[in-house]
Amino acid sequence: QVQFVESGGGLVQAGGSLRLSCLASGFTFGTYAMSWYRQAPGEERELVAAITHLGDSTTYADSVKGRFTISRDNAKNTVYLQMNSLKPEDTAVYYCSAATWVVHYVGPAFGSWGQGTQVTVSS
Repeated sequence: QVQFVESGGGLVQAGGSLRLSCLASGFTFGTYAMSWYRQAPGEERELVAAITHLGDSTTYADSVKGRFTISRDNAKNTVYLQMNSLKPEDTAVYYCSAATWVVHYVGPAFGSWGQGTQVTVSS
């Protein structure tokens, strides 16, 4: 059974940093691209960043480019999101997901999501 366990969220002041982690299981981690999404109250879930299965290519939402970095450790079945220069508009629940990547990022590979981790940025 596919599972994602996100961690590392919290309350931080604007300009601060957080590092999110997502431990995945139930599928062959090293053969799937991975992605981070976020959902703010009353809004749609949106893509934040994605990374290929080998980690050799990444893509980011325009709103986080230059501030966030996605990475992965295939030996640990874990994907990370380093978030720097955080802004109040980054406040959301952050989720990870396995992804489909064919030349470019396509979308989530499975229909399941973890519980997410809350990130709150105060001004």
